[in-house]
Amino acid sequence: MSGHRLVAEKAPITATVSAYLAHIAVERGLSPHTVAAYRRDLERYCSFLTDRGANDLAEVDEATISAFAAALRTGNDKRTTLAESSVSRTLAAVRGLHRFAVDEGLVSSDAARSVPSPRPARRLPKALAVDEVAAILQSAGSGDDPAVALRDAALLELLYATGARVSEAVAIDVDDIAAPSVVRLRGKGGKERLVPVGRLAQEALEAYLVRGRPPLMAAARPAGGAPLFVGRRGARLSRQAAWAVIRSAAQRAGVTSEVSPHTLRHSFATHLLDGGADVPVVQELLGHASVTTTQIYTLVTIDRLHEVYAQAHPRARS
Repeated sequence: MSGHRLVAEKAPITATVSAYLAHIAVERGLSPHTVAAYRRDLERYCSFLTDRGANDLAEVDEATISAFAAALRTGNDKRTTLAESSVSRTLAAVRGLHRFAVDEGLVSSDAARSVPSPRPARRLPKALAVDEVAAILQSAGSGDDPAVALRDAALLELLYATGARVSEAVAIDVDDIAAPSVVRLRGKGGKERLVPVGRLAQEALEAYLVRGRPPLMAAARPAGGAPLFVGRRGARLSRQAAWAVIRSAAQRAGVTSEVSPHTLRHSFATHLLDGGADVPVVQELLGHASVTTTQIYTLVTIDRLHEVYAQAHPRARS
């Protein structure tokens, strides 16, 4: 039991909320920011219950809390709608309040216990437009150091041409270029796959291997293996360094869309599907163990179809 126990047989909801907020601040030690967020969430909950004529938590049942959750998403409680993440946080505050009321003996049962948590929204991968990718690839080879510029251009061309993860790309050895048009990638769990390499990426790789990599390897110390992508001292390029290459190229290209280490991989998959590639083929190229993982990209292309339809069809906006 906490030190804020309410002894009245029936306590107004607002009084219970005040006691609960004091409990999480003093006894649970939650941050002032979290307490303030819970206060705002519970004020909305109190307002919703008051509009329904409930003055005590003992009068609240599971259906009422479910209705409140629905109101958060639709705004039919005369307030703005909330994103799923905010709905989840608000319901966490409501659950905590009801659990506190049970612990304090204010109610005999927890009405919020069986209310399901909202499923987190499935984040769709962010893909760039084709012209944005082209701008990034073009800017990759514009650095001051010719050898580094050739390396960066080859790295980004390969990432977009194969859909490789950054970790897979930096793990490539020279011997993994199985043929001018094929590269061996090692995915999760050490699973290997052969992926085709397009003409532009082939040309960028050849230029790097002939004119870029040798100068970078001049300062290399003897080591096992022959990494394809290396830094200025001949050591294998790190994932962090590869990510810095992507970010710098996007900045130079003036791309304002969100760019992450997986951006070129996401764009590779989305553009293939936009071009008519079958999902199982894209699954194989990406190295996904399950086709379900690959199918999330189909949601991206469907969203794009809806957008184009809404803009182009004469009766879509009527």
